[in-house]
Amino acid sequence: MNHQNSVNYFHLLPANLNCAQAILRGFQQEFGISNQEIDDYRAFGGGRAPEGVCGALFAANRLLRQIGKESVVEEFSKNAGGLLCADIRDKHFTCAEYVRMADELVQKKL
Repeated sequence: MNHQNSVNYFHLLPANLNCAQAILRGFQQEFGISNQEIDDYRAFGGGRAPEGVCGALFAANRLLRQIGKESVVEEFSKNAGGLLCADIRDKHFTCAEYVRMADELVQKKL
């Protein structure tokens, strides 16, 4: 497996990927994610994922659905102290730490 921790792609230039995009990029090879899908996920960072959930969590669950695995919502919420970007951003951890957390939860399910 050639996995690169998703945090290695979070907000780094030149791509400047958001939390949701960084998760997809970190697992791009394992899941066959296209560059276009990563680009499309720009819409899901910064609290813009459906229902305001953390973008990293949203992307992690997208990957897990692809392989028929259960959501990591409970584990993420327990570790992060919540699910909604607006509730957790900059309160307990940095966004990069939430990306790392979501990445590790996906890895555990693989």
